[in-house]
Amino acid sequence: MKTLIVVRHAKSSWSDSDKDDHDRPLNSRGKKDAPEMAKRLQKRDIKVDLFVSSSALRAHTTARYFADEYDVSKKDILLEEKLYLAPAESYYEVLSALSDKHEVVAVFGHNPGITDFANTLSQVHVDDMPTCAVYAVAADTEEWAAFKEADKDFLFFDYPKNPLDS
Repeated sequence: MKTLIVVRHAKSSWSDSDKDDHDRPLNSRGKKDAPEMAKRLQKRDIKVDLFVSSSALRAHTTARYFADEYDVSKKDILLEEKLYLAPAESYYEVLSALSDKHEVVAVFGHNPGITDFANTLSQVHVDDMPTCAVYAVAADTEEWAAFKEADKDFLFFDYPKNPLDS
């Protein structure tokens, strides 16, 4: 069984118009939401053993907040250029190349691709993955290369303004 945690990056700053999109940092709300969502995930007793992030600063910073909650070194976050503004298919490509020793993987990316990707994972569809939203599934496979075709069970969907989990 493989478990996938899909996370959209936390709210980013648009205050510096000279910054390249790839280099936009989190804003104050993002810096508040990311650790809160990491704590919520930890409370679900899900033991993430690999963090994979888009190389963009806002996604990587979000992943670092989650890694901190799990006492994982920031240097152990796998950065994937392919996930920067990626379509759904790129997420499958990245996952299929992962080592099967990882049972629970958290992947961090961007809209619209991350919403499109989440909507391919189960019968539970979301209109939009808000910033710092978390969508999780369990797949009936022992190999990441077989993840795309494996039967999957929806586990949960959570986001910072979710009144049910606040």
